[in-house]
Amino acid sequence: MPGTPGMPGTPGSAGARPQVARAQYIELKANVHRKLLNRLNLEALAQADRARAESEIKTLVSELLGEEGTPISLGERETLFSELIDEVFGLGPLEPLLRDSTISDILVNTYKHVFVERNGVLERVPATFQDNRHLMRVIDRIVSGVGRRVDDSSPMVDARLADGSRVNAIIPPLAVDGPILSIRRFPAERLQADDLVTLRALTRPMLDFLSHCVRARLNTLISGGTGAGKTTLLNVLSGFIGERERIVTIEDAAELQLHQEHVVRLETRPPNVEGKGAVRQRQLVVNALRMRPDRIVVGEVRGEESLDMLQAMNTGHDGSLTTVHANTPRDALSRVETMIAMGATNLPERAMRQQIAAAIQLVVQQTRLSDGSRKVTSVSEITGMEGEVITMQEIFLFEKMGVTQDGKVIGRFRATGVRPKLCERLRTSGIHLPADMFEGVTEVR
Repeated sequence: MPGTPGMPGTPGSAGARPQVARAQYIELKANVHRKLLNRLNLEALAQADRARAESEIKTLVSELLGEEGTPISLGERETLFSELIDEVFGLGPLEPLLRDSTISDILVNTYKHVFVERNGVLERVPATFQDNRHLMRVIDRIVSGVGRRVDDSSPMVDARLADGSRVNAIIPPLAVDGPILSIRRFPAERLQADDLVTLRALTRPMLDFLSHCVRARLNTLISGGTGAGKTTLLNVLSGFIGERERIVTIEDAAELQLHQEHVVRLETRPPNVEGKGAVRQRQLVVNALRMRPDRIVVGEVRGEESLDMLQAMNTGHDGSLTTVHANTPRDALSRVETMIAMGATNLPERAMRQQIAAAIQLVVQQTRLSDGSRKVTSVSEITGMEGEVITMQEIFLFEKMGVTQDGKVIGRFRATGVRPKLCERLRTSGIHLPADMFEGVTEVR
């Protein structure tokens, strides 16, 4: 357990032992763990009361330590017991990191190197696995829990933890040096709309405008890079959907946590051992149209399903939301166009752009800045087409003004002064926006 006093060989611990002692400790732990598993009935253990099971395991560990005859201190004994409990019930060396609410990402680069992200900064931690086989056992435990697999024939896998955290694993032969595990964590309590304002991810007028757009059933595309917070923003905006509406969510790995009563969650499925049985997002989008949805929320469009999503937006499923990987609102539209071409190679460019311009009303750009903070840097309206080009106008934006000595980004949120055309549609939905919402009021953040 990282940072635990008395843990032999842990950097920074008092009286850290030499590497030889560390190796002896690892060997002792492996021996006790192996014998422990041989004596335990794991199926019965899974059904037993956790506190009672831990008490029985502690007694058994004491007996096994006596059989080993290796002298260890009381602190080492408690550390060993905690680690063995994590091995039996959880994910081994990852458990202390998963209990740390300040960690947003856990990155395991083979069994020897574990990094975490705290407050947007990567740092290495002393947690390690015994070897690559130990790491593989943990990966297998994660992916098997959601009905997926990872082996030589399928060396890449996406999965999720019980708390919804996103997991990706890639193993040899694709990973040259050994198994690689990446965990994108989500807090137990998801961020709410007001939290985004408190964290200065956007301003109150921006949030009010976006919430009105969702309630008025405007189709919204959230754009951003990896780790920019697209899924978090999608989850927040989905919260403005009415309780009486039937919502169908479609994701590669189910992450969204909607609190409405009428939510149907769909998740893709990878191929089986024979390479068959895969169910992709496009199939789920098509099937969702037969489920009488009021809203369709797609976690992220990545391929040919984008055309089906746009057609759904154009054929009575207003108010749908999705995300896409892109660095600017204009790039987002280009990416959607490229993805449409993947599934409809004979569709002319102009027809693709007409589909996009007719289906999407709003593009929200989410950006992760250099200091690790995440902000909504642009809210743009799609106004139609001029010739061959989709026309857009920016409504709100974040302007970067500089960086402090400690690396913190300084900037301001600003309304461009443009009153969006979609205000007419909001008005027909009974939503009247104040005139000064778009009058260029600035807020330094």
